[in-house]
Amino acid sequence: MRRINILCLCITVLLVLGLVGCGKESRDNSAGNNPVQEPGETAASGSQNDNEDSGAGETAADDQQSPGAGSESFSGSSNILIAYFSVPEDVETADAVAGASIVVKDNEKIGNTEYVAKVIQQTIGGDLFRIETVEQYPLDHDPLVDQAADEQDEDKRPELLNHVENFEQYEIIILGFPNWWADLPMPVYTFLEEYDFGAKTIIPFVTHGGSGFSGTLRTISKLQPGAHISENTLSLSRNSVADSEEEVITWAESLGVNAVEIMPENSGDTVASAEADPANQQILYLWEEGNM
Repeated sequence: MRRINILCLCITVLLVLGLVGCGKESRDNSAGNNPVQEPGETAASGSQNDNEDSGAGETAADDQQSPGAGSESFSGSSNILIAYFSVPEDVETADAVAGASIVVKDNEKIGNTEYVAKVIQQTIGGDLFRIETVEQYPLDHDPLVDQAADEQDEDKRPELLNHVENFEQYEIIILGFPNWWADLPMPVYTFLEEYDFGAKTIIPFVTHGGSGFSGTLRTISKLQPGAHISENTLSLSRNSVADSEEEVITWAESLGVNAVEIMPENSGDTVASAEADPANQQILYLWEEGNM
């Protein structure tokens, strides 16, 4: 009987020790599945995720980007403005070049009208101004001519990208353009309607596919009735523009005009460069007095 009691006591002790061991193992396993987090880690992780999801940080980058196409000012220093509109088509083959509105010089492609304008400037001087639009024209031939026709049908005035800041200083405007559907390109309408030409002289030149000026000279006169439209004009077929340098030079020289640099209104050199003519001195004096 005594042996039985001792055996029961031993069994009880073993059961108690077994239960204590199981409880300790359970706590150890639980701790291993849930590692301790450093203070602030959760907040930092949450902040990072919020930034990624909301796009934060991109706003500043967007604000620093340069703005889209807008107005640009042009300021020259001559009494002659050579203004032209030109859209050089994107062509690859020599055969295509022959029938397109471009000239290839020194492996550089430029528009027919632009080429003529540059030769004129090299001959007589003056400020070169390209009439450009905010919305660019397609450079492939068919879409380009289709858009030109659509703009005429709509009597559209395309918005210009650049503007002449000191237009009043120019006495002579040499105006170049391609003949589009027997009319001025619509951006040239915008240009002519933007400024008061007053009694300035307009000398037109045109590049074309066989129609010459069509009715564009009358249109220019209608848009600027106070200006003097020169009868000494230049008309060039697109097929001959590439070989027209001598013809353009001869025509430019026949105009009998040469660019003169315009002195700034408040320049101290103006008086020093004036001739000793009593009548002109009086005019000069009044001009300076008006600037005071």
